[in-house]
Amino acid sequence: MFEPHGPKRLSDIVTGDETWFLFFIIPPKRLNRMWVDGQGDRHVVLRPGFQSRKTMFTVFFNYSGPLVVDILPQDTTMTATYYVQSVLSQVKSVINEQRQKVSTSRTLYLHDIAGPHKARATTQSLWELGIQVLPHPAYSPRLGTM
Repeated sequence: MFEPHGPKRLSDIVTGDETWFLFFIIPPKRLNRMWVDGQGDRHVVLRPGFQSRKTMFTVFFNYSGPLVVDILPQDTTMTATYYVQSVLSQVKSVINEQRQKVSTSRTLYLHDIAGPHKARATTQSLWELGIQVLPHPAYSPRLGTM
Protein backbone atom coordinates (compact mmCIF):
# COMPACT_ATOMS: atom_id res chain seq x y z
CA MET A 1 0.00 0.00 0.00
CA PHE A 2 2.88 2.40 0.83
CA GLU A 3 5.25 1.23 -1.89
CA PRO A 4 6.78 3.91 -4.14
CA HIS A 5 4.08 5.05 -6.54
CA GLY A 6 1.55 3.12 -4.44
CA PRO A 7 -1.99 4.33 -3.85
CA LYS A 8 -1.32 5.63 -0.31
CA ARG A 9 1.25 7.95 1.25
CA LEU A 10 2.32 8.35 4.88
CA SER A 11 0.93 11.88 4.72
CA ASP A 12 -2.54 10.31 4.38
CA ILE A 13 -2.44 8.89 7.94
CA VAL A 14 -4.36 10.66 10.71
CA THR A 15 -3.99 9.30 14.23
CA GLY A 16 -5.14 10.28 17.68
CA ASP A 17 -5.81 9.20 21.22
CA GLU A 18 -7.18 10.37 24.55
CA THR A 19 -5.31 11.08 27.77
CA TRP A 20 -6.17 12.40 31.20
CA PHE A 21 -4.43 15.50 32.57
CA LEU A 22 -4.50 15.99 36.33
CA PHE A 23 -4.50 19.47 37.83
CA PHE A 24 -3.49 20.06 41.44
CA ILE A 25 -3.87 23.17 43.52
CA ILE A 26 -1.07 23.20 46.10
CA PRO A 27 -0.81 26.08 48.55
CA PRO A 28 2.41 28.12 48.59
CA LYS A 29 5.14 27.33 51.14
CA ARG A 30 4.50 30.50 53.15
CA LEU A 31 1.16 29.08 54.32
CA ASN A 32 2.97 26.16 56.02
CA ARG A 33 5.38 28.37 58.03
CA MET A 34 4.87 28.67 61.76
CA TRP A 35 6.84 29.49 64.89
CA VAL A 36 7.26 26.75 67.48
CA ASP A 37 9.11 26.86 70.78
CA GLY A 38 11.55 24.19 71.95
CA GLN A 39 8.90 22.11 73.74
CA GLY A 40 6.07 22.42 71.29
CA ASP A 41 5.40 20.05 68.46
CA ARG A 42 4.94 21.44 65.02
CA HIS A 43 1.42 21.14 63.69
CA VAL A 44 1.09 18.90 60.69
CA VAL A 45 -0.33 20.77 57.75
CA LEU A 46 -1.48 18.46 54.99
CA ARG A 47 -1.97 20.75 52.06
CA PRO A 48 -4.99 22.71 53.25
CA GLY A 49 -7.52 23.23 50.51
CA PHE A 50 -5.98 20.46 48.43
CA GLN A 51 -8.09 19.88 45.38
CA SER A 52 -7.50 17.93 42.25
CA ARG A 53 -9.41 17.64 39.05
CA LYS A 54 -8.79 15.87 35.82
CA THR A 55 -9.64 16.66 32.25
CA MET A 56 -9.59 14.37 29.23
CA PHE A 57 -7.89 15.69 26.13
CA THR A 58 -8.30 14.06 22.72
CA VAL A 59 -5.55 14.95 20.27
CA PHE A 60 -5.42 14.09 16.57
CA PHE A 61 -2.46 14.79 14.35
CA ASN A 62 -0.90 13.95 11.01
CA TYR A 63 2.52 14.43 9.44
CA SER A 64 2.26 18.23 9.69
CA GLY A 65 1.32 18.41 13.37
CA PRO A 66 -1.78 18.60 15.55
CA LEU A 67 -5.11 18.73 13.75
CA VAL A 68 -7.67 18.71 16.56
CA VAL A 69 -7.44 19.09 20.33
CA ASP A 70 -10.76 18.33 21.99
CA ILE A 71 -11.38 18.82 25.72
CA LEU A 72 -14.06 16.62 27.23
CA PRO A 73 -16.48 18.80 29.22
CA GLN A 74 -16.60 18.29 33.00
CA ASP A 75 -19.03 15.61 34.21
CA THR A 76 -19.17 14.06 30.74
CA THR A 77 -18.18 10.56 29.70
CA MET A 78 -16.42 9.67 26.47
CA THR A 79 -19.05 7.71 24.56
CA ALA A 80 -19.37 6.70 20.94
CA THR A 81 -22.01 9.41 20.43
CA TYR A 82 -19.74 12.14 21.81
CA TYR A 83 -16.79 10.75 19.86
CA VAL A 84 -18.68 10.80 16.55
CA GLN A 85 -20.55 14.09 17.00
CA SER A 86 -17.82 16.18 18.61
CA VAL A 87 -14.43 14.69 17.85
CA LEU A 88 -14.80 13.04 14.43
CA SER A 89 -16.79 15.96 13.05
CA GLN A 90 -13.90 18.30 13.97
CA VAL A 91 -11.35 15.94 12.42
CA LYS A 92 -13.41 15.70 9.21
CA SER A 93 -13.76 19.47 8.87
CA VAL A 94 -10.02 20.05 9.44
CA ILE A 95 -9.11 17.37 6.89
CA ASN A 96 -11.50 18.93 4.36
CA GLU A 97 -9.93 22.37 4.94
CA GLN A 98 -6.39 21.05 4.50
CA ARG A 99 -7.19 18.90 1.50
CA GLN A 100 -9.65 20.89 -0.54
CA LYS A 101 -8.63 19.15 -3.76
CA VAL A 102 -8.50 15.63 -2.32
CA SER A 103 -11.50 13.89 -0.78
CA THR A 104 -11.44 12.19 2.61
CA SER A 105 -11.31 8.82 0.82
CA ARG A 106 -7.50 9.09 0.74
CA THR A 107 -7.41 9.45 4.54
CA LEU A 108 -6.14 6.52 6.59
CA TYR A 109 -7.34 6.61 10.17
CA LEU A 110 -5.39 4.99 13.01
CA HIS A 111 -6.77 4.76 16.53
CA ASP A 112 -6.67 2.21 19.32
CA ILE A 113 -9.34 -0.32 20.23
CA ALA A 114 -11.04 1.63 23.02
CA GLY A 115 -14.79 1.18 23.37
CA PRO A 116 -15.90 4.43 21.68
CA HIS A 117 -13.45 3.80 18.81
CA LYS A 118 -14.78 0.37 17.89
CA ALA A 119 -18.47 1.08 18.52
CA ARG A 120 -20.92 0.57 15.70
CA ALA A 121 -21.75 4.30 15.50
CA THR A 122 -18.06 5.16 15.05
CA THR A 123 -17.36 2.55 12.39
CA GLN A 124 -20.55 3.51 10.55
CA SER A 125 -19.61 7.20 10.61
CA LEU A 126 -16.09 6.51 9.33
CA TRP A 127 -17.50 4.29 6.58
CA GLU A 128 -19.95 7.01 5.53
CA LEU A 129 -17.10 9.54 5.38
CA GLY A 130 -15.09 7.17 3.20
CA ILE A 131 -12.23 7.02 5.69
CA GLN A 132 -10.29 3.75 5.77
CA VAL A 133 -9.34 2.52 9.25
CA LEU A 134 -5.90 0.98 9.59
CA PRO A 135 -5.73 -2.15 11.76
CA HIS A 136 -4.29 -1.49 15.19
CA PRO A 137 -1.02 -3.39 15.76
CA ALA A 138 -1.06 -6.16 18.35
CA TYR A 139 0.16 -5.41 21.87
CA SER A 140 3.20 -7.51 22.59
CA PRO A 141 6.20 -6.75 24.79
CA ARG A 142 8.35 -8.85 22.46
CA LEU A 143 7.74 -6.65 19.43
CA GLY A 144 10.31 -4.11 20.68
CA THR A 145 13.02 -6.75 21.15
CA MET A 146 12.80 -8.42 17.77
